[in-house]
Amino acid sequence: MDAAMVTAIAALIGGPVAALGAMYGNRGANRAAREASAVTGFDSLTQRLVAERDKAEADQAKAEARVEVLELENARLRLMVERLGGTP
Repeated sequence: MDAAMVTAIAALIGGPVAALGAMYGNRGANRAAREASAVTGFDSLTQRLVAERDKAEADQAKAEARVEVLELENARLRLMVERLGGTP
């Protein structure tokens, strides 16, 4: 075998081996990209859920304050009805 023949055989074997190596490396990069995308999506979802929870807590606090105001108004009106001689 001369040098040209060895070079040709090495090229024939090296091409597919390099292609397989590139495919394997690309597969690992795709997996890393998918995992990064999943983490980013999870973070985004978590932030939206936290914001929604905070808004719900604020709405609940407003509703509870409104209930207290209405209960005081109800008591005031009952007292006024009793003073005028009625029954609430």
